[in-house]
Amino acid sequence: MEKLSGVTKLSAADSPPVDRRQDLVAAAYQQIARLGFEGLRTRDVAAAAGVNVATLHYYFPTKEALIGGVLKHSMQRFRSTMPAGGSPTEQLRNHFKGIRRLVNEEPELFAVMGELALRSARDPAIRELYQQTTDIWQATVRGLLVKAARDGSLAGSRNPDAQASLVVSALTGASMIPLSRPARLKETIAELERSLGLS
Repeated sequence: MEKLSGVTKLSAADSPPVDRRQDLVAAAYQQIARLGFEGLRTRDVAAAAGVNVATLHYYFPTKEALIGGVLKHSMQRFRSTMPAGGSPTEQLRNHFKGIRRLVNEEPELFAVMGELALRSARDPAIRELYQQTTDIWQATVRGLLVKAARDGSLAGSRNPDAQASLVVSALTGASMIPLSRPARLKETIAELERSLGLS
């Protein structure tokens, strides 16, 4: 470390560590959002992350492992729409509010989610990861619906299993709508809220 004119300058040895794994996931995520799985090239991902292909393979030995990293990242972004706290009904409203925020701020997330849904039908490794995450999502929504019915904040006869399945299926399907048509995704969200009695 050296000081120049009272300013501390970091040498390469003092530099903060770079999270190469996250950089590679982010680069692959952007490629899938723009080009789909057919356009995903590990050389291009490595170049976008500023590393060589050997470094990419150190972190992700296979393309499937890299896709798994993208899936985990995508589901973490999606889980950010499930804040804790508040009544079950408030949590459900906040979930849809969070999804609406992601549609506006991170539309590429829905393109990636659509690609992952399609890929999971053909790839057993991705299917298992994708199924685990959607099962958790569905169970969370179902649990909130059950609690909201129990405390009387959502009226009417309800089948929480079917309603949770509807939420997951509708939003998964809507994520396959091209990014040029965000209004369709927003309409789907609004209709789900109406059908659940949240609006």
